Order: sequence, then C-alpha cells, then structure tokens
Amino acid sequence: MSLESVLIVGAAIFAIGLYGVLSKRSAITVLMSLELMFNAVNITAVAFSRYAAPSGMDTGADALARLLLTGQVFAIFIITVAAAEVALGVAIVIAIYRSRQTAFVTDANQMRH
Repeated sequence: MSLESVLIVGAAIFAIGLYGVLSKRSAITVLMSLELMFNAVNITAVAFSRYAAPSGMDTGADALARLLLTGQVFAIFIITVAAAEVALGVAIVIAIYRSRQTAFVTDANQMRH
C-alpha cells in the first residue's frame, strides 16, 4: 500500500467523523464521531512514520528505529487520551440524561436551573 492511499483512507475517515460531529444531535453519536477522528489521526501518524525516509547525519540502526517508532508512540498517546475522553464523555452524557431525560447535545446548554 502506498502512502497516498493510506492518507486518502485517513482523510476519508476523518471527514466522516467531522460530518458526524457537526451534524448529529445525539451525544453518543458525537463521541463516536470524535473517536473516528482520533483513529484517522492515528492512521496518518503511523503511515507517516512508516514511510518516512531517514535523514540527518546519523544513519545507524538506532536512528532508523527511533524514526520508525515515533508514529506508533504518538498513536499510543492518542489512544490513551481517547480512552480518557470516552470515560469523561460518557459520564457527562449520563449526568445530562439523568437530569434532563435526553441525550441531545442541543439540550445540554439548558443545564441551568
């Protein structure tokens, strides 16, 4: 698979997630769309890391290993942030649903009593 095709897949997944975030009313759907966007960023980070050409004066095996693993390490951090975002997002959705009996994002701005 070429770099261009992987980037096209990542861009398509990101665009689907962006559409979901901007157009859907349900908070659960918005959270799932955010996860799609995070996964698209992971795909592109790993693809850039995989297809990056080693540059610089240090051309040893250690430099090549460091260069090729940067995208994977970045993806691990994104997965960690996404897990925390899901836990916090679901907790907020449950709190809104308990108080308002709805999980729509448009109704969340009415949290004042």
